[in-house]
This record gives sequence, C-alpha cells and structure tokens, in this order.
Amino acid sequence: MSDRKILVTSALPYANGPIHLGHLVEYIQTDIWVRFQKQRGNSCYFVCADDTHGTPIMLKADREGITPEQLIAQVGKEHLADFTEFGVAFDNYHSTHSEENKAYSTLIYERLRDAGHISSRTITQAFDPVKNMFLSDRFIKGECPKCGAVDQYGDSCEACGATYSPTELKNAVSAISGAKPIPKDSVHYFFDLANFTDMLRDWTNAGHLQAEVRNKLAEWLDGGLQQWDISRDAPYFGFEIPDAPGKYFYVWLDAPIGYMASFKNLCDKQGLDFNEFWSKNSDAELYHFIGKDIIYFHALFWPAMLSGAHFRTPSAIFAHGFLTVNGEKMSKSRGTFITARTYLEHLNPEYLRYYFAAKLSAGVDDIDLNFDDFSQRVNSDLVGKVVNIASRCSGFIAKRFDNRLAEQCSEPALFQDFVNANQPIAEFYEAREFGKAMREIMALADKANQYIDEKKPWLIAKEVGKDQELHDVCTMGLNLFRLLAVYLKPVIPVLAENAESFLNIASQAWPIGAQPLLNHAINDFKPLMTRVEANKITAIVEASKENLEKTAAPSSTIKKFETIANTIEFDDFAKLDLRIAKIIKADHVEGSDKLLQLTVDIGDETRNILAGIKSAYAPEDLEGKLTLVIANLAPRKMRFGCSEGMVLAAGPGGKDIWILSPDQGAVAGLRVK
Repeated sequence: MSDRKILVTSALPYANGPIHLGHLVEYIQTDIWVRFQKQRGNSCYFVCADDTHGTPIMLKADREGITPEQLIAQVGKEHLADFTEFGVAFDNYHSTHSEENKAYSTLIYERLRDAGHISSRTITQAFDPVKNMFLSDRFIKGECPKCGAVDQYGDSCEACGATYSPTELKNAVSAISGAKPIPKDSVHYFFDLANFTDMLRDWTNAGHLQAEVRNKLAEWLDGGLQQWDISRDAPYFGFEIPDAPGKYFYVWLDAPIGYMASFKNLCDKQGLDFNEFWSKNSDAELYHFIGKDIIYFHALFWPAMLSGAHFRTPSAIFAHGFLTVNGEKMSKSRGTFITARTYLEHLNPEYLRYYFAAKLSAGVDDIDLNFDDFSQRVNSDLVGKVVNIASRCSGFIAKRFDNRLAEQCSEPALFQDFVNANQPIAEFYEAREFGKAMREIMALADKANQYIDEKKPWLIAKEVGKDQELHDVCTMGLNLFRLLAVYLKPVIPVLAENAESFLNIASQAWPIGAQPLLNHAINDFKPLMTRVEANKITAIVEASKENLEKTAAPSSTIKKFETIANTIEFDDFAKLDLRIAKIIKADHVEGSDKLLQLTVDIGDETRNILAGIKSAYAPEDLEGKLTLVIANLAPRKMRFGCSEGMVLAAGPGGKDIWILSPDQGAVAGLRVK
C-alpha cells in the first residue's frame, strides 16, 4: 500500500436550516471513502465548513432578532452535532465566516483582478425603498404578466411556466417588506469566465469528471460561457470586496474557497504544509464530493478561479444524485422530509450508513430510501448474517473454553479466501462502488454462515469427546467474523470498534496478509446490533409530520390565500374545458431551467404545452402518464415557444408539484365536469 497524500471535501451545508437525510447521502458517502483511505494507511484529510454568507442568512437572523454571527454559531453547533452522531468524522469543520476564508477570498480575487479576469459595469436592479436594499429575483413577488397568477417570483411563474424579468411583474412587491420596488442603478463586478474556455475544455476532458457530468459540461461550453456576477450590494452578510466599498463577494464566490480556508485552519492546528496540497505543482490528490445540482459552480467556476489565481485544480469532482423516500421526492406532508435529528431520536445511525452504502454507486443516479427494504436489508445483512456469526460462536467459547480461542486454524484455505477478498473489495471502495463492495462482503457472510451451518456446533457440543472440534469450529467462525468486521469498518465504524473490543484486538488496518487469531483471549460477547423495529420507522414519519404542523404559514402564503378569497361566479368556471390528457412526449426546453415541453393527447387532437414543472419531474417520468389540462385556453406565445394549453398542478411549488392523474385507467380526452 502506498502512502498517498489526499485532501477530501464535501459540499458546505448552508447555515439557515437543519441537516436532513438528503444531505446525509453526500456526507456518509464521503466519510466511507475517507475512512477506507485511512484504513489503507494513506494520509487522508477530510475537511468541511458551514456556508454562512448571503441574504437569506441576514434576513433569517433579522427575523429571529439576533445577529447573523449568532445565527451561524448556533446552526454550526447543530450541524456538527448531527454529523458527529452519524459518524461523519471530519478532520476539521470550520466556517466560511472566518479570517482564513476572508484572506484567501481576497487573495484569489486580487490575483484574478490583476490578471484582467475581473470587469465591472452598471446594471439596473429592483430596490426595496423600505429596507434600503437591492432585491434578487427571488425576493420580488407579484402577478404573472402572462397568466395573472398571484404571488409569483420575479423570474418565472410557477402556475404557467412563463419566464420574464422582474420589471414585467404586475403589482410587484418586495417579499421582505411588502413595499413596491423601484429601479436603481448599481455597479457590479464580474468574473470573465469565458477567458478560461480553452482551459476548461482541456480540464473537463482530462479524466477529472464522471462521464455524465463531462457530457453536461460540454453542452454548457458549446453554448458559450457568460460573465459571472460576483458582487452584491450592501446590506449583505459576507466579505467586503477590497477595492470596492459597499460591495460584497457573492456567497458562491467565497463558499468553495471555504475548502481552502478549513484546510488552512487544520494546517495551523497540526503543523501541516498548506502549499503541499494547494500549490500549482502539488502532487497531492484533491477530491470534492458534491450533489449534481451544484456541478456548474464546482466544475466550471471553481477550476477557472483556481487556475486564474495560480492554485492547483481538483484531481476529481465526484457528483452524486438526490435522495427519494419510498420512491418519491422527500415530502413534508407525507412525513418523509426527515431531519437528521429526528432520525437520531429513534434509530441507530449505522443502519442508515449501511443502507446508503448498499445503494450507492460511482454514478449520479438518485437513490431511494424505501423503508420496507431498509428494514429487511439491515435485519437480514447486518443482524442476521454478520452479527449472528459472533453470537452463535461466542457462547461456546465463553462457556467451554474460558473465552480463549483454539491454538490452530482448522480451515486455513477458507480463511485465506476471506483474506484474498480484500483486493476486489478495496477496488470497489476506491471506485466509490459501495453497493458492489457490500454485495461482496455479504457473499462472504453467506459463506461463513454456510460453514457454521454445515459444522453444526450446537450438535457437536452435545457429543462426548468432541471438545477440540467444537473449539476449532467456533474459533474459525469468530476469525471469519473478524474479517467481515474489518471490511465493513468504513461503513459501520461503531459496530466494527465494538467487535474489536469483543475480540480483544487493536484497531484493524486493511487486512492484507492477515493471520488468524489463535490461542487468544477474547472478552464476553455483548449484542452488537439489534433489529430495526417497524414502530421506530412509524415514529420517525409521524414526528416529521408533527414538525410540519408546528410550522407557521409564511406571510407570503397568507397573502396569497387572502388574494384568492376574491371569488368568481360559477358561469366563469363553467367556461373551462378541463380534460384528461395523455402525455405522449416530454422534452427539456433548451435554455430554460424551469420548463418542460409536453406533447399531450386531449382526445381529438394533440397539443404542445410548456409547463413550469422541471423542478419536480424529469421528462422520462412523464411519458405515457395522464394529467389534467385546460384545453380551451387561447394559445400563448412565450419566450421559448407557443403553449397551446395549461397543465393543472397542485402543491407548494419547487420539488413538490403534482400534475399526474391518480386514475391512470382514465381515457385521454375525457372531459372533467
């Protein structure tokens, strides 16, 4: 095993809310990989930090009557507590609101500026005259200029899918104060990303990315890279740009620099050499684990910034998919939007670590937490197969042989088979193919249980003169259990450490050349893991629903309901031609991050409809399904084409949009009365 120098990061959690199970996919995935590297004897450091800057942090602190510094300090403690209980073992957990991050953000900006990669120009923005602050599109609300839907954001309509500029909104108001925004000019600073087009083409095709990610980046590069607005106006919680009073770095500029800052903080604590990992000619390895939704920032902006500021670029960026629960997006109404803390109050965190490991691959596909599968897999694999071996053998060793293992290995070939399995298992761990690694390990567990079932120590124990055979069989069983525990150690470290304590051995490294434990005293066996209880899962779902019920409706929602209270006559409603429509084809709309183009069969003809549902559905989820449409809406020309109807949707928006008919046996074209 070579002693590699490796620095690993996970994306920084935003400091305005709790950690939930969707977040944990990434942190558990990263932690497993890091623990494996350390077990192999490599010098591997795992750093992270809270992402603490931006308008949402400032506004939340204001609502709670505390300073942003107080808010992020409290949230930082909560985040780290959750991570720690889930076994996510950072070497350093820091904050982007730190002196180290301020210093490196300033340094990188100044190097980019001096090299001619920063420009400025005046732009016109919406301004809140009450709060005296500029408003991003998401902090402006009003009536859609296309369909008239109320309480829509300043960039797009969640009702009809139209996109527009904030100035086109009717009766626009600030979502912060309720005041009418006014246009106001401001100088903004931009990072000229297009300067790095050639560099990024080379870098993205040099093996640093998964194939799916590389292909997506090729589309963006072919479409031409745009300038990136890296400044925000005061008031803003963040770092002031050094040569621009009243201007602040946009949160996404200093967030990834937080990786460097957290590592610098660790270097200062432990006497490590920062430049050994971050200099342009570094031979260390640098890996970022991220969600697929932030690829643009990490695989375009970040390597360009680093290159332009004369730092090294990442060795690789590993993107993962999202988490669904019971086959659907996490939902507060269903009780499946589960926080880390709610889970911890009811279940062993190592259950979830193992389940995620069993589902994870090196790709960017979403993974599903199915509670029935979760219970069955944990109970069958960990309790029924692995822990059961120790339980079955330890009693005989304790009662008949004074907790001492036999002096000989009765099945050296079988033991060597288990040792030899370290190579393929290690290759799967290294490649982040954790699901394949778990299958290999459970195949070994099956082999160990088969050995015990064939030898039947419980019958041997009843026969006179068979003590040596009983001793040998149980010793062999515990030696096989020991190897299973060491292979699972990156995934379920607490169980593995408890197994080491039971076996009375030191912390196990990766078992290349492992020898059996013989003539060795062990400790009394204590249960290492209990079965998943169904009532615990029920309690988690119910507790998550309870959390939702205790959450007050935001003021914007209240205003929306007040507006809807203006009634219409039945004759107006009767004019609508509502029909069940079959979605024949669904496609992405080029250039839009909100819209999908649907071709629907309404019975007597097909229609083309543009629907703002991309946040909730992929095209392949929709084809062949039924939905409800307004068939007699006049065609409307939109920025991305003409829409010949409207799909009706339910839900609060974002990922929670529901358009599919529950009656999938209905006939396309059926009129809804």
